[in-house]
Amino acid sequence: MSRKLRIAYFAHSLRSDWNNGNAHFLRGLMRGLIYLGHDVVVYEPRKDWSIENLQNEESGPSALQHFSEVYPDLKIDLYETSSIPDQNYWENNLRGVDIVVLHEWNPPALAHTLLQVRNTLHYKLLFHDTHHRASSSPDQIQLFGTDRFDGVLAFGEVLRTIYREHFGIMRVWILHEAADTTVFKPLPNTPKKQDVVWIGNWGDDERSEEIREFLLTPASQLRDCRFTIYGVRYPEQGLGALKSADVVYGGYLPNLDAPSTYASSRLTVHIPRRQYATQMIGIPTIRVFEALACGIPLISAPWKDTEHLFRPGDFLTVHDSKEMKNAIRRLLSHPEEAEAQALRGLETILARHTCLHRAEQLSSICEEVLR
Repeated sequence: MSRKLRIAYFAHSLRSDWNNGNAHFLRGLMRGLIYLGHDVVVYEPRKDWSIENLQNEESGPSALQHFSEVYPDLKIDLYETSSIPDQNYWENNLRGVDIVVLHEWNPPALAHTLLQVRNTLHYKLLFHDTHHRASSSPDQIQLFGTDRFDGVLAFGEVLRTIYREHFGIMRVWILHEAADTTVFKPLPNTPKKQDVVWIGNWGDDERSEEIREFLLTPASQLRDCRFTIYGVRYPEQGLGALKSADVVYGGYLPNLDAPSTYASSRLTVHIPRRQYATQMIGIPTIRVFEALACGIPLISAPWKDTEHLFRPGDFLTVHDSKEMKNAIRRLLSHPEEAEAQALRGLETILARHTCLHRAEQLSSICEEVLR
């Protein structure tokens, strides 16, 4: 790093990970930027849907307390949503900042305020996209005025291509998600409570059929194995399907509890949402990085690693429920093979995909934008 930067990052929430997978990576990314010596402030609304839903969970207060204990180094400034259009408020808060980054899980009105304030404060403004709306709902992304930003951070090559070819934006950098290895790491000698664990939300029509095929159907055929699912937004029919397949439902799991949950399981699976299997090809979920960082064997439903993020053998890939059932049975029956696969995946994460790697990338991008 050639110099210390003052960076302001606008997130939906870092405090709450309730149905907010972005918090996983962003917590580690901000920690990485601070470790590199940058002055980082995260702005998030005091109240919004993720934090409000978390507070309604029985474990919500303890999850918030755990977050504050694990991430005391993060500086988070809370603002009222009524402040979004107040240019004077943001001019006072952002004075002296070099780089402002707006995550796409924010209202377009905030984007336009930050664009206006930039005229006075002359910071550089980047748009950070870690979702599929640019492909599935491009009209929603256009509301942000992304063509007026100083650049876009996209979490995969396919997304960068969309911004260039469909939005006409040339200054687009790839910034993949990654694992915060200060938190996600193996916990050896942890007693095993279940054979197969999956941590993920139901996903409405984006993933419900995939969950049935790649998890519930194999589970119903492997009654001697212990399956557990954690996540939120499971409808009654989804909960009924879990019960019929003899799968234990654990409800909301604070992401900071995921390392111990992986450690108490013999293997996990990756079930991408349909958009990431068919349209946003080449982009894994954050859970892939985190699970491999915890040293647990992973079996993935169909997903093409078009950017070669991982090495062959880091995890298994299956194409239907029969292959998933056979792969689960094989890894459970051959613990040496499962352990070798888990170690290989962990090596790849530590070599390529930590949040510190991404913080170094983002520092270089910021330097380029400021030139």
